[in-house]
Amino acid sequence: MASDMAAFNAQIVEEFRAHEGRVGGMFEGASLLLLHHTGAKSGTHRVNPLAYVPDDGRYVIVASAGGAPEHPGWYRNLKAHPDTHVEVGRGMVDVVASEAEGEERDRLFATIVAGSPQFAEYARTAGRAIPVMILTPA
Repeated sequence: MASDMAAFNAQIVEEFRAHEGRVGGMFEGASLLLLHHTGAKSGTHRVNPLAYVPDDGRYVIVASAGGAPEHPGWYRNLKAHPDTHVEVGRGMVDVVASEAEGEERDRLFATIVAGSPQFAEYARTAGRAIPVMILTPA
């Protein structure tokens, strides 16, 4: 399963870079970024394609893992190493990651669900509070 996901992500990353941030298939028309992050334990550099919602110059991403019971690895990595960068379109942006809390988290999650209702289902099936992460340009 993990190798299938790695191959899927690698294909999305390749398409993203080849088409200046645009991809087709299930992500066609979505706002995507490539999140660069460093393994919390391994120190390994990783890149994940993620949908995002813009919020006042920031990039908002959701650690839903498709409704899995565990947070995605990139979430733990950002908590350990919040200074990172993202690829958006053709550009690279240095960002600092932080977790949204309280009313801000609720507002951002509601905005995300309004645009992508599947995140409400992920929240129901995950059995955990789904973190909302804010990537603020440095």
